[in-house]
Amino acid sequence: MRIEWRVCVGAIASMFAVVACTAHEEAEEELHPSVNVGSIVVEPRAFTETIEATGTVEVRAGHFAALSAPAATRVTAVTTAIGQHVRRGAALVTLERAVFEAAASSAEAALTSAQQAYDRAERLVTAGIAPKRDLDQAAAELAVARSNLVSARRAVDLAVLRSPIDGVVTRLDAPLGAAVDESQVLVEIADPQAIDVVLQVTPADAGRLRVGASVALGTQGEGDEDAAMNGRVADIAGVVDSTTRSVAVRVRPVGATHGMRIGESVPAVITKAVHPKAIVVPIEALVPEGDAFRVFVVDSESVAHARAVTVGARRGNEAMITEGLKPGERVVTSGAYGIDEGTKVLPPKP
Repeated sequence: MRIEWRVCVGAIASMFAVVACTAHEEAEEELHPSVNVGSIVVEPRAFTETIEATGTVEVRAGHFAALSAPAATRVTAVTTAIGQHVRRGAALVTLERAVFEAAASSAEAALTSAQQAYDRAERLVTAGIAPKRDLDQAAAELAVARSNLVSARRAVDLAVLRSPIDGVVTRLDAPLGAAVDESQVLVEIADPQAIDVVLQVTPADAGRLRVGASVALGTQGEGDEDAAMNGRVADIAGVVDSTTRSVAVRVRPVGATHGMRIGESVPAVITKAVHPKAIVVPIEALVPEGDAFRVFVVDSESVAHARAVTVGARRGNEAMITEGLKPGERVVTSGAYGIDEGTKVLPPKP
């Protein structure tokens, strides 16, 4: 009888233990339910740190010319057009010559008179009749007359505005018959083969760049590198633009420019640094926590644990982690916003 009682008591105790264990598991599962999430195992790999910017195609110094009339006159002929390719020495705009030829004749007469005055002063000084300062004054006036004649003859030559370089006409403001003067730019020429792309970046980004850095021109972000042109940082401005609060970075294209047009806007991606063994996670794995970030690391029992991380550079939909993760750890990616500390995670549903 006692044996039966003991067996009965043992069975009841086992039943209560099973019920208690089941209740505990249900409570744990209710507190930390299982969720389906995406995850990856992080491994060191190369990560390129970049800066995205937009710039303008500009002509390099020394490969651009702006032509004006040498003095007030009128336009008598125009033999070019905007966008036209011209050779060095090609006639572009012809001005009325009469005013320049008259000035040259007057300068020649003034030089003859100044030369005669100098010769007379020299004879008088040599004879002791005139003081030496008269000869010095005559010499100065003779030098001015010679200079004026050179300028006048030069103005006659400049009555026909000719291109000083091989290039393309980028501006033309010379209506036929219009009155013009030396303050007006009538025609501009630029060499389309000598162009740079001037990017505008923040002062902070400019401080992290170096001359010679690689640049992909004509691309913004990932996915279109095949269409990009290569370039190199040629110069980083030493001042901040007072209007835009940005720093100009001049990029020199390498090789063909694929028809870049002067004045057009060009997006670019500057390579700031290449990290050969970086820990990289998708942006979706980062969960904001105040001004910082955390990720969820999955342990061997498929339980997620929150981990504070330090985020370095970002590129596209990826971020480099500088502190907080080690190679070989599994990190929750898609679904990271929907879990808490201790959550049991399962693979995504098919």
